[in-house]
Amino acid sequence: MRRFMLAAILAATGFTPAMAQDACRNRGDLDNQYCDVNKDMVADTPTDPARQKTPNTLVFTYTPVEDPAVYEKIFKPFTEHLAQCTGKRVVFFQVQSNAAEIEAMRAGRLHVAGFSTGPTAFAVNIAGAVPFAIKGYADRYQGYNLVVVVKKESAFHKLTDLKGKKLAHTSPSSNSGHMAPVALFPKEGLTPDKDYKIIFSGKHDQSVLGVRSGDYDAAAVASDVFERMVHRGEVREDEFRVIYRSAKFPTSSFAYAHDLEPKFRDRMLKCFYDYRFTGEMQKPLTVPIASIRSPSRRTTPWCARWPKPVARSSTAPLTSAKRPRPRSNQGRALPRLSPVVAWCVGPGGPDGPTSP
Repeated sequence: MRRFMLAAILAATGFTPAMAQDACRNRGDLDNQYCDVNKDMVADTPTDPARQKTPNTLVFTYTPVEDPAVYEKIFKPFTEHLAQCTGKRVVFFQVQSNAAEIEAMRAGRLHVAGFSTGPTAFAVNIAGAVPFAIKGYADRYQGYNLVVVVKKESAFHKLTDLKGKKLAHTSPSSNSGHMAPVALFPKEGLTPDKDYKIIFSGKHDQSVLGVRSGDYDAAAVASDVFERMVHRGEVREDEFRVIYRSAKFPTSSFAYAHDLEPKFRDRMLKCFYDYRFTGEMQKPLTVPIASIRSPSRRTTPWCARWPKPVARSSTAPLTSAKRPRPRSNQGRALPRLSPVVAWCVGPGGPDGPTSP
């Protein structure tokens, strides 16, 4: 399934091996059109100035874990700030899938974006994305859990109760919606595609709604998406029961296209780092529950900086040591991104390094 997704992206962008930079001394796990001479596991800026981009219109998007139109509205204060700060026209590009988002950056139609946890590794290797930040607070990064939800009145109370049942995943590239269940469920006594047939719903919210309607017996989804749906009144929490909750994962990464002109890129990054989420933006992008927003902690998100370079000596999978690593179109394993060691920026500036 992963190889099918990669092949679809490569075919859509018209990539051929002849496009490779044959003079590249090192590319690691990156696809052939990218180079990684400094061995930081992300694509280098092209050395030829003619290949460096300073776009007149800066195209931004955010991972489509829910309705893309919702995120366009949420991020409007930020895109307006980015336009004023960079002096460029900024548009929010609605994408309908993780694959479409990766394809857009690979094809040069997308300059900066928020990628979900799972697709980040694909974006780095297939699309030349360079992660630089995640959403954060003054004292910690923003994260989520893989949760399995069932109807409250159902007879399912543990994962092994779901053998032979209809359990929805979201998409092949999703961390909580597919890759984490594949890695974590077997040690709980439930092996995907053996003990149950994987059904892909397309999105986390569709999985949750499918459980409520009876289309699925259970769904593996991101906890923050489920909690936001409850907060917005789309579903009631008392309709469901959570029968599994994983450890915490970092939330979506923000990444820029590798071929942005360095001076413009650095100016754009400063615009990101200097921005503070407005109160209206915080409401839908954070989870207003006691376990996440305790009274003793400040709650102004934005932003925790992504570690760069990603040191090979400190790399670890985002799920577990047994997580199956995605493969590139050359059959090579895609890199595991390191745990976030972040500078969380609050109203007063950098507050210091934090580690999950």
